[in-house]
Amino acid sequence: MAMKRTNCSLVMGFPYLVLLIISSSWLPHVTSLSFNYNFSSPAVLAGADLKYMNDSAPALGRIDLTNQSRRWSTGRVAHRQAVRLWDNSTGKVASFTTSFMFAIKPASNNTARGDGMAFFVGPYPPTMPTDAAAGYLALFNNRDNPANSYFPPTVGVEFDAFKNLGWDPLDTNCHMGVNVNGIRSIQYTALPDGIYNGVMSASVRYDAKAATLSATLRFVDPPWQTTYTVSANVDLRAAGLPQDAAVGFSASIGDLIEQHQILSWSFESTMTDSKTKNIGLIAGLVSASLVVLLAVAACLGYLHYLKRSSITSEDAETPLDQDMDNEFEKGSGPRRFSYNELSRATRGFSNEEKLGEGGFGAVYRGLLRDQGIHVAIKRISKTSSQGRKEYIAEVTIIGRLRHRNLVQLVGWCHKADELLLVYELMTNGSLDAHLYNPKKLLTWPTRRKIILDIGSALMYLHQEWEQCVVHRDIKPSNVMLDSSFNAKLGDFGLARLVDHSRGAHTTMMLAGTKGYMDPACAVTSRASAETDVYSFGVVLLEVACGRRPAVPQEDESRVVLVDWVWQLYGRGTVLDAADPRLDGEFDAAEMERALAVGLWCVHPDYGFRPSIRQAMGVFQFEAPLPDLPPEMPVVAMFAPPRGGYGSSDTSLTGSSDTRGHSSTTSDRTTKSGSFATADTRSHDARLANQTAGTAEHVQIRTYTS
Repeated sequence: MAMKRTNCSLVMGFPYLVLLIISSSWLPHVTSLSFNYNFSSPAVLAGADLKYMNDSAPALGRIDLTNQSRRWSTGRVAHRQAVRLWDNSTGKVASFTTSFMFAIKPASNNTARGDGMAFFVGPYPPTMPTDAAAGYLALFNNRDNPANSYFPPTVGVEFDAFKNLGWDPLDTNCHMGVNVNGIRSIQYTALPDGIYNGVMSASVRYDAKAATLSATLRFVDPPWQTTYTVSANVDLRAAGLPQDAAVGFSASIGDLIEQHQILSWSFESTMTDSKTKNIGLIAGLVSASLVVLLAVAACLGYLHYLKRSSITSEDAETPLDQDMDNEFEKGSGPRRFSYNELSRATRGFSNEEKLGEGGFGAVYRGLLRDQGIHVAIKRISKTSSQGRKEYIAEVTIIGRLRHRNLVQLVGWCHKADELLLVYELMTNGSLDAHLYNPKKLLTWPTRRKIILDIGSALMYLHQEWEQCVVHRDIKPSNVMLDSSFNAKLGDFGLARLVDHSRGAHTTMMLAGTKGYMDPACAVTSRASAETDVYSFGVVLLEVACGRRPAVPQEDESRVVLVDWVWQLYGRGTVLDAADPRLDGEFDAAEMERALAVGLWCVHPDYGFRPSIRQAMGVFQFEAPLPDLPPEMPVVAMFAPPRGGYGSSDTSLTGSSDTRGHSSTTSDRTTKSGSFATADTRSHDARLANQTAGTAEHVQIRTYTS
């Protein structure tokens, strides 16, 4: 075995050695500038090699280009290292690509937009124009000012948020344009009014051979908006730029104040000279190397075939390639990525790019350079027993869903034992990270908006899509927040599809997270829209109270969140459950509804639970408060006989429950009838059921009038 490995290493190493000799001696020499900054990391922001000019300054997780506390602010930031645009000895011009994520947000006290920002290439060392406020975007000096005598050559791509009648296009108030030595764009793309309002990503490419400068604009928030492009013929040398130039960003405001922020920035340039030597020798060496490479490739291909055959036979019940590539129409929905693409995007799945890790695997921040967008890449753990099935569920279910409150799946990749999922990047992470952050407080209006967003997502999943989607794992760590704290539900690895006509329930292996999982699931192994509503109710109470579902170190009366809130409700002091960190800064009526709806959703008998539409109707003051019992009900529920459920289901469609809340076909589905009155169980048993939920026979309190 050792001899085989040695021979293999020699065989594989030979062509690479030949190529190394060729590349070091005869191939064109390459010089380049390359960097990749993610400013959300304090260490990256502090170590970035940048020059700040005028009002630009580093801030928490970003760079501010202008000072939003005053009018007529200008600012620039540039990389301190020069970019070599061409080589005087060869006359060759460099090509470059830059990608960046940025935000333009109007100040809260005005709705008008003004003025915008730009990416620029200009003289080195970088300097600040002296008279370039408002519509000049800190990009060019005002040529109408007689005091200005110096107009440095500058090429820029502008993201203009306000129409200046002196030079901007007349057919639009917002545009993206290419500018060469003047504020009037030589080419532009008109954009809808007010579109610069949130987080965006852009990529700018300069093709040296074609002498073309092009830019692409995409929207991170919201991500479904149209992508815009602009392109123009630009010769950087003819434009008057020096051999070594500065690259960076500029922005300005006038009377109308808005924020201009840079959230990340990557740049890569290359410049080749055309020197070649000993063409015959190179051709001979390359030919010999190709023969060896083909032999090695054949060997590796056969080994790969054996490995794939083994994997396919092991998991024949869930073949990865059977339907995925045909699941989505060409040009729409998620797409398949190569493993190399995603490895490059994450710098080889570097620990520095890791956003988090759990039982399913790790999530990495990635930059798709060809699209100029930042993404989150989930790498399924090879040791996850359910990883393969969860991967397929994610691709085939969430890939077809489209809603503003669902995390968007961008694409997927499977290669041998590597399973990867690519999502839109949610810049503010998960809800639980903010809810329990001791240094920052989520205000009540923000929390209420998050609850509304989650409810909107569930209404779409349960009632508005072509099939009912049962999520099965609703919890704060699966609720993601974008840059504006809009909430989006993610992680559909446990989700299942159910036809609306089947009553929106499905029998499957027990799955979910302790504390958020409906205790009835432990007995029936049945997931439904009602079990999702239970999880939503727990999350609603958690958001309102700022407490996890179970806190063992608390005194006995406060251990289980649901029990504790119901006790306060029965005493008429339910507002005492509100998060004390809010210090009373909330609307009492809104908080009361949040807590009451939360209790309604976790009613032990899911025949009395609301649909998500009914729950949100009460939460939004569209319906009266539910008539809840003064203490948590108790019911006894027995597991059905093995092998089937028989007639244990009773349809309540079109009926009314004992609380006076009517049911409808769209809002009520099949309810379990396997409930019977039982004695109140002990606190210890309640906690065990709340946190584990695995008993054959579970008693759950019920209320009888």
